This record gives sequence, structure tokens and C-alpha cells, in this order.
Amino acid sequence: MAASTKVLALESPTQTGEWTVVLPRKGRHRRNSRKITIAKGQQQEQQPWVPTDLEIDPERQSKLMHKIQACMKKIENSQFFLAFLDQMQIPKVLNHFHRVLGSESQLQMVIYGIGSIESHETPRLQLSLALLMKRKFSWIGDIEVFDPVLSATESQVLEDLGCSVLSLNEQGRREAKKSTLFFMPHCEAELYNNLLQANWGVESLNRIALFGNSFETYEQHVSFKYYDQEVSLMNSSVAESVTHILDARRFIDEFRIETISDDYFAAFHDSSWHFFKLACENELQLN
Repeated sequence: MAASTKVLALESPTQTGEWTVVLPRKGRHRRNSRKITIAKGQQQEQQPWVPTDLEIDPERQSKLMHKIQACMKKIENSQFFLAFLDQMQIPKVLNHFHRVLGSESQLQMVIYGIGSIESHETPRLQLSLALLMKRKFSWIGDIEVFDPVLSATESQVLEDLGCSVLSLNEQGRREAKKSTLFFMPHCEAELYNNLLQANWGVESLNRIALFGNSFETYEQHVSFKYYDQEVSLMNSSVAESVTHILDARRFIDEFRIETISDDYFAAFHDSSWHFFKLACENELQLN
């Protein structure tokens, strides 16, 4: 592949002091380029969180609930969902889920970075898929959700749907002390990296099933071959934000999601299931 399709563009800092690395995509979907965002001096400590607005609007609550129910019905009756369920139940994938479960009866689900489910359809589609998975599979347990942009009304709707909204911004650094499905479609690279760093041990990683951006795609976009030599496209800040993502590629089984229809492209393109297969701590040496 020509090097021009791999080039990273480092744009100017945003008003919030963030730098954005644009990872270009090929063809007609180029407008949906993935971004790696590095915040200057970003706090990584876990912090208590409450919605910025403290009042629940009953009218907005009712409208949002109807929108989510409509999204769930749309997905449930789609070819995309049938293909998604089929993939989850092929022997290779199902064996990974069984291995992650171990002796436990259910996988806890943690949803990070869902976005505003009131303002945009894409987060509603993503949430609907998570809810439908729980409805379909008895081995998927309680759902916890967090995104700092959630309003009080959105948080109440999530609670009404049977989810728990976290009161702590974990920065993605949840240690998997029990079998956990992390549902993180289209999160920033740094959030995946934080999750991996917090769980960088054989037992913890083997307890995780991760649904999110394709790690293979990250790897493809941060380097390319030039006359048989590996050329890195990362400066030190970018490299720090994806270190664990790239290193985990050595011991991950990744299964790409097929979006089937353009209706689901925005919500799920370049998404994959990731499962970690580790036997000893020596495999975790960072390159």
C-alpha cells in the first residue's frame, strides 16, 4: 500500500489544549477518519462525577426513552443484528467468551464513552446493541455506563433501562477483578490504552472481552513499510497514548464486525471483538 494512505496529520491544538492526530481512511468513508486525541496535562486520576445539569426533564425523558426503544427495535429486526449474533456464536468466538467467564456465571458489562444518547443517533444505536446483547444472552450481567457528557435526564433514562450510571470518572482505568465485557465503540485511543495499562497482567487481561475500535487498524495507521524498513509515524506524545494497544496486538485474537448496512456504518465501522490469550507474565514485556 502506498505510504500516502498511511500518513498521520498532526493538526493544530484545539481550544481545550488538545492535539488531534488524524488517521485517514480509504475511499468514500474517508470523512470518518479515526482520531487519536492527546490532551495537554490531562488528569488521569479517578474523580467523582455528577451531571452538569441536576434537573431531570420528564418530557425529554419520555421522548428519549421512545427513541431508544425505536432504535432497539430497528436493530433487533436488522440483518446486521442477525450477523452480529451469528458471529458471537461461532465456535472460536464463543470459546473465548467461555474462557473469559471461567467459573463465573455472568460477564459484567462496562460501557465507556457512549456519548450523548439524547443528541445523536449513533450513541443510541451503540447503547441499543449493548442492551440487546444482555437481553439475548443470559451470561451477560449488569451494565454500568459512564460518559462525562451525560445529562441528568440521560442518566435517569439509563437507570430506567436497567443500567447503573457510575458516579466516578474512572478514566477507563477499571481493573478487571472479575470477568468483564468492556463495551467501548469508537472511544479515543487513550481510553483503550488506559484500560490495558490498568490491567497489564495475565490474570486481569484474560478476564476481559473488549468490544471497540480495531487494534489492527491502529497498528496499520501508526507505521508503514518503506523499502522493507519500518517507518514510525508517531511523535512521543502519540506513541505514549497507544503503547499498550500496539503491544497487545501480539497476544490478541481479534474478530471484525461486519456492518452489513450503511445504516450501521457510523455506529460500528472498524469495530472488533478483542480477546487476550496469555499464559505467562513474560509475554507482557513492552517493546
